[in-house]
Amino acid sequence: MSDRYLSIKKNISGFSFANLGLFKGFSDGIISAVWALVLLDIFHNSATVGIYSSIYYAFYMLITLFSGEMFKLSSKAKMLYISMLSVAVIYFMMAFSIKPATFIALDFVSAVPQMLIGSLLALFMADFSKNVGMEKLNGRYVLWINAGCLIAPMVAMYMASHFGIRSPFFAVAVINLLGLLYFRWFGIIQPDKKIPKISPRKTFKSVWKTTIAYFKQRDLVRAYFINFGQYALSAIRLLYVPIMVIEAGFGKDTLGWVLTAGIVPYVLLAEPLGRIAKKTGIKIWVALGFLSFAVFSFWASFATGTTLLAIFILWQISGALIEPLTDIFFFDAAKGKDRERFMGIFRTVNRLPRFIVPVIGAGFIMFFGTTSSVWLLTGIIGLLAGLFVLLPARK
Repeated sequence: MSDRYLSIKKNISGFSFANLGLFKGFSDGIISAVWALVLLDIFHNSATVGIYSSIYYAFYMLITLFSGEMFKLSSKAKMLYISMLSVAVIYFMMAFSIKPATFIALDFVSAVPQMLIGSLLALFMADFSKNVGMEKLNGRYVLWINAGCLIAPMVAMYMASHFGIRSPFFAVAVINLLGLLYFRWFGIIQPDKKIPKISPRKTFKSVWKTTIAYFKQRDLVRAYFINFGQYALSAIRLLYVPIMVIEAGFGKDTLGWVLTAGIVPYVLLAEPLGRIAKKTGIKIWVALGFLSFAVFSFWASFATGTTLLAIFILWQISGALIEPLTDIFFFDAAKGKDRERFMGIFRTVNRLPRFIVPVIGAGFIMFFGTTSSVWLLTGIIGLLAGLFVLLPARK
């Protein structure tokens, strides 16, 4: 293990931490299902939603960059307790916020604990991955993430239809409280860390030196760019699929079914793909996922009606080939304490695309005059990412 544990229940393993993916998946799935719709209700324009999303994820990326410094302030266990409790409180407030400015402020505040939860779970799994392998643990984690996401859209759309568009955030609060109770059952006790004297100058210098050290390592750079492609596709898909379904004349119930059906490939493929990839390597599966996603994206740019809905479901098969495997590039390249040291830098990759790509997507919408033009962008990204994965590694 790369961290000290004074006490933990004997039957707790890496799979125990992977199982927490159920709570995170359920929570994130509800947020993803309604977030863009809440923003559309506030701004009344899909391009403006894209710009807001970019600003939000720019902030998210900035705090992620400093997460390595945050890890120095407390043990991972205590930090995860506080983060899950904070998410519960913040989303409870978001469910009942009335003024758009209040919702937006809480939305930005929620980014800090949400970011920490994702990073901490990955670090816990890495600590307990010995004799199991991150391929299997990440496969189990993604399985539970998507099991939660499978039911989340239906819950979100039902609550939105009957109790208002922001009401699903109440469910997010409850889910995080349940996840917190499950995590406390692990009985983890870690030694408290001596809080270092905080110096803004030294903190910025430390982050800068860590960033330079990260990007000097070829394998870590490769992991970063491959993950950039995955999260770029996810950013556009999560933001614009709900908007496109509603703009196409379908109701919230239909949107719920589309989002739910799209999770099925992830649930079915996540764990077996992890086992297969451990034997065959991950490169071929990641490349296949990116290139097939590109094909579906170009098709979606001119498809309409039920054909478009079918594409929104089918391209999830491509995503299911990518998502469980891309993090492995990082864990193969970073060992021991380097994982905690570089995790903050690496995790910016799931926010940087969400800052850059929605702005480009908004530009596509304004240039072509239709929301569907964003699928041209995902097609280009999928094609380039797939070709990048197929490039031979530098020796």
